[in-house]
Order: sequence, then structure tokens, then C-alpha cells
Amino acid sequence: MPTLSEIRVYPVKSLDPEPVESVRLADSGAIESDRRYALFDADGDYVNGKNERRVHRIRSAFDFESGELRLRERGDDEWTRFDPDADRSELEAWFEDFFGYDVTVRRDDEQGYPDDTSAGGPTLISTGTLAAVASWFDGDSGRPAVDAAELRRRFRPNLVVDAPAFWEDRLYADRESTVGFSVGGVAFAGVNPCQRCVVPTRDPDTGEADDGFRERFVERRRATLPDWADRDWYDHFYRLMVNTRVPGAPATLSVGDRVACDREPAADAV
Repeated sequence: MPTLSEIRVYPVKSLDPEPVESVRLADSGAIESDRRYALFDADGDYVNGKNERRVHRIRSAFDFESGELRLRERGDDEWTRFDPDADRSELEAWFEDFFGYDVTVRRDDEQGYPDDTSAGGPTLISTGTLAAVASWFDGDSGRPAVDAAELRRRFRPNLVVDAPAFWEDRLYADRESTVGFSVGGVAFAGVNPCQRCVVPTRDPDTGEADDGFRERFVERRRATLPDWADRDWYDHFYRLMVNTRVPGAPATLSVGDRVACDREPAADAV
């Protein structure tokens, strides 16, 4: 049976993840502390990887016990330390100095700041899928190779399940339905395959465009989409990972939890 092999929490939307052994899910189904903080410009729009490629050059680290956030620019050795609440003005000033325009930091303890507010539970992908997608970018085509570790940083999942390639594509149905499954006995509902933005097409350290990444991805995703994936969602093939809701929340998830889904592919599916 598949098991939960990694949990990755993103305390500040668009910044670096923190691997953890267990997490608490809020009443909303969101991981507590995931995307708890987000950056906004003067117009109220997100300052994130979609809108601001320089975000990729910021390295961050978060201590969940103390609540301390550390920041540095790529290439710098020294960290600057903040309490994101008590030092809010200083934190905003750091971002304003980095970006060159006004930045506001906001906090949401219940839902956080997910991209898909209608399916705000943890996102999920399998180890097999990450390995399979990495094989599409092995360097043979003359472009730089991208391994599974880098794909984790590009696609930014919360939950990584130790399971075969595209196992998670059974966790959604048509646009009017969801698929029930469980993680550690906690009831989940798989909603849809995540529609990707520009972020996976960039180098996660520099923000530089990885030319041809999207085109190669779409070509291979179309060719390898498994029979058990519901094609109702595939108006295009730039989709990977599963968005969820968590009717079983509040709850706790831990690395090693079993992941179960009754919706199994047919024996002759490939």
C-alpha cells in the first residue's frame, strides 16, 4: 500500500519549503502554517513566482518552534532574522529593498493563501511521478537535465506519496465529482489535477526561463497520461499533482501514514 513519504510546508507563499515529520490540518483542511504568510504589492496583488521572477532568488528558512523567519538573497552567506509578526515593519522593509517597491506581508491562520481556494487541502504527488517526469528532462535533447529533487522545488507539492508513476491520477473524477481516499485514516477528497503556472518552467534558484520546458512537458504528459485519469479535466495537458479537500479535518498527518484509495485502475490499464 502507498505510504506518505514526505511532508513539505511553505510558511511563506512562494518561498522555500520546510520538510516536517507531521502536520496538523486546520478545520478548513489546509495544513496549519502552510502559506500562512503572503506578500502583496500596493495594488493588493500577490508578489509571488507567477508575477515576480526575482522571488526565486530569495532563500528562506522557518523555525516552527520559535516562529523565526530567516531570509537571504541567493549568493549571500548571511541570514537576516525576523519575527514575522513582531518585526512586520522590518520584514516588509527587507522585501521592499529587495524588490524596489512597496510590499505588505499578511497572515491568515485558518486557510492560508492557496492558489485554489475551492480545493485548499494539501496538494499531492507520487515519488514515481516525479521520477517519470524527471526522465523527460534527462539532458538527451540538448537542454539541461532536471532531476526529481529539482522537480519537487518546481512543482511545490505538500504531500509526496511513495507510489508508482501517476498513481495520484486516480484521485480525481469528472468536474462534477470528487474521489474519496484517506491518508493515515483521515478522509480526503481528490478534486482535480493541478493546472500549472509559469513557475515550473523556471530555474528554482535564479528564476531564469527554462526554454522548451512547458512544450516538452505537455508533449510527454499527453503521451503518458494513464487510462485511469479522467480526461474531463484535460482541456490542456499542462497539469500535474492533485488538489484536495479534507472532510476529515481537523486532523494530524505523519510521514509513514498509509494512503488508501478504493478507486483502482482496471487490470489491463497501462
